Order: sequence, then C-alpha cells, then structure tokens
Amino acid sequence: QVQLVESGGGLVQPGGSLRLSCAASGTIFSLYTVGWYCQAPGKQRELVASITSGGTTTYADSVKGRFTISRDNAKNTLYLQMNSLKPEDTAVYYCNIKMIPVAYWGQGTQVTVSS
Repeated sequence: QVQLVESGGGLVQPGGSLRLSCAASGTIFSLYTVGWYCQAPGKQRELVASITSGGTTTYADSVKGRFTISRDNAKNTLYLQMNSLKPEDTAVYYCNIKMIPVAYWGQGTQVTVSS
C-alpha cells in the first residue's frame, strides 16, 4: 500500500524559510512524477511544484525563484525548500505521487506565515 507522510510545516515569520519533506513507502518512488500542492481555506487545491522521474521541474508562477523542489530516490523522499515566505503562502501543503491512472496523497502539513 502506497503511503506518503509529510513533515516540516509550522509557523514562520514573513521572509522566513521552511523545508518540507515527504517520505514515500509501498512504491518504486523513483519511477514516478511527484509534487507538492497547497490548499488555503476556501480555495481549491493547486499545484506548487512537481518533479518528474528524470528530474524535470515545474513551478507555479507565484513561487518561482523562492521555492525549490527536489527528490532523493535513495531515501524515497521528496523535499520542498521554501524561502522568502509570504503570508499568502499560508496553506496546508500536500505531497502527491502520480501512478497513472491513480494518484496518492499525503495527509498534509500546515504552513502558516504570520508575524
């Protein structure tokens, strides 16, 4: 059974940094595209960043230059380095793995950016 477990969220001041991690199990992690999504209260879940099995990355315009997605296939772990955080980055962040035709989600980790 595929499981994704996120960690690293928390409360941070504007301009601060956080590093999210997502540990995967039950799958050959290296074969698939994985990504981070966020969902703010009252809004739809949206893509933050994704990375393919070959290492190609995609970012939402709102995070380009501030966030970096990476993966460690040896550790079955996905990361999101978040710098220069803004209050509008406040959301629950979810890890996702696309194993077409299905996709799996983690339980989410809360990121709050506030002074």
